[in-house]
Amino acid sequence: MTGVESVAEDQFMRFLAAWALVHETADEGWKAAVTRGADQEPGSMGAGPEAFVDGLSAMVAEEKERLKAALAAGEVAPPGSKIDLESKLDDLLFEVSELRGRLESMQASLDAVLAEGGEPEAG
Repeated sequence: MTGVESVAEDQFMRFLAAWALVHETADEGWKAAVTRGADQEPGSMGAGPEAFVDGLSAMVAEEKERLKAALAAGEVAPPGSKIDLESKLDDLLFEVSELRGRLESMQASLDAVLAEGGEPEAG
């Protein structure tokens, strides 16, 4: 191994260590916010930004646990599964159809306006 490879490897390891440290610190902060939020009284999220973040963190953690349980039990398809994608595609197709209908309606209205008043002047 050359000196350049050694330096590059050391820098890469340092980067990975920094990345792990950032995630560990964020994880500890997340867990602390969840704990504080779980200890809050109902309705106390309005007590300020910190209380809101703590309460929201606790709510998200509860939903995450419900999702994990549902996924483990096979009750829901994991995000990105074929069923999930088909559902989203169906929703998208519906929205596109709705937009197409609105565009056709707008075109008909514009055609009617132009038919009544003649062609608009170029200006």
